[in-house]
Amino acid sequence: MTAAATSSGRTAPRGRIDKRQAILDAAFLVFARRGYAQACVQEIATEAGVAKPTVYNHLGDKENLFRHAIEAAADAVMAENLAVAERMRAPGDDLRAAMEDTAYRMLQVCCGERARALRWLTYAQVAGFPDLIETVQARTQGRLGEALADRLARLSLAGRLRPCDPALAGEQFLALLTGPMEARSGLGTRTVTAPEMRAVAEAAVDTFLRAYGPSA
Repeated sequence: MTAAATSSGRTAPRGRIDKRQAILDAAFLVFARRGYAQACVQEIATEAGVAKPTVYNHLGDKENLFRHAIEAAADAVMAENLAVAERMRAPGDDLRAAMEDTAYRMLQVCCGERARALRWLTYAQVAGFPDLIETVQARTQGRLGEALADRLARLSLAGRLRPCDPALAGEQFLALLTGPMEARSGLGTRTVTAPEMRAVAEAAVDTFLRAYGPSA
């Protein structure tokens, strides 16, 4: 039987890891469909294709299951965004076009079903889970900001952007994307069209390059 390393350094059977992931995926779907209060562990177990006791054996009670499902969804969204940000490592000759493409793809992730559900659940449950926003932001915007800072620092050193604080520049670039998108999507309650996303991406990059583009 194949095994994988756990956070404690021990190995766990691959089947157990896969089953846990199936439970987390199912839990996120059910919580997004029902909300925290109305979701039940039996429905999650059915969605995951496991027995109800198996859910408890892997993740304990409903509150712990919710937290881990949110964290797993945040990590999945972040993995998508990090893959997009990787495109900025070698942007080619046309920096504006590369940044617009990167910005547009990030907005596609932001407007995807999983990211929208993650935001909705985070906002909806903040009273019962006051640390949830901080947890989600650390796993999403925090890590993406670090990746962008690295890419922007490289561009600055290459003379393609003016000297700057790359962490601040990355934070501001994200704000130029997420601010308008939250408004246009009604905090994730309406679908944003591809042309709208393109317009936001182009405007964000234009504003960013006006501030951080190299001096003529």
